[in-house]
Amino acid sequence: MYQVTQSTLLIDAPIIAVRRDSVTMPGGNTANREVVEHFGAAAVVAFDGSRIALVNQYRHPLGQRLWELPAGLLDVAGESALEAARRELHEEAGLRAGTWAMLLDVAVSPGISDEVTRVFLATDLSEVERPEAHDEEADMKLAWVPLSEAKEMVLRGEIINSVAIAGIFAATEATRPADTPFELRPQALARRRRGSGTDLA
Repeated sequence: MYQVTQSTLLIDAPIIAVRRDSVTMPGGNTANREVVEHFGAAAVVAFDGSRIALVNQYRHPLGQRLWELPAGLLDVAGESALEAARRELHEEAGLRAGTWAMLLDVAVSPGISDEVTRVFLATDLSEVERPEAHDEEADMKLAWVPLSEAKEMVLRGEIINSVAIAGIFAATEATRPADTPFELRPQALARRRRGSGTDLA
């Protein structure tokens, strides 16, 4: 059961694709399931021992600014999730970390998408110059928030980003090595881009 018998590409956009799979179900029926293909992402809990770095960014689908962790797509060919996390921490927060650990993987919306975000813990922080930002990132604001206050912000409904919520509550829990294999990293969209000769970035 749950075998794909047919797959049709419906949308092929720069950072997502949408396909329709025909899937065999228990009992022998076949049902169509739409899947949003995504590159996956890396996010960072940058923790100085008492505070974490949060970014406030406009998110067009919701039409409002959200408090989030520094994060970004895994859309650079050959780049590991850890390398992406280092890049995003530099670009969005102007920070470098001396110590990295893996916190958890978050399946963002598994009912419709293969998107999974790996969340890292970054410590031993130092400031570095941020590169020039564009689009929404040019309007991004950075704030240092006590971890206890960030948890309260979640419970008050002021932080609603699922990856941020998971990272905030996992920040002081057990970690895994930063290079832990990323078995759930999405592959379909990256394969599609490589197959078409289109750059991932």
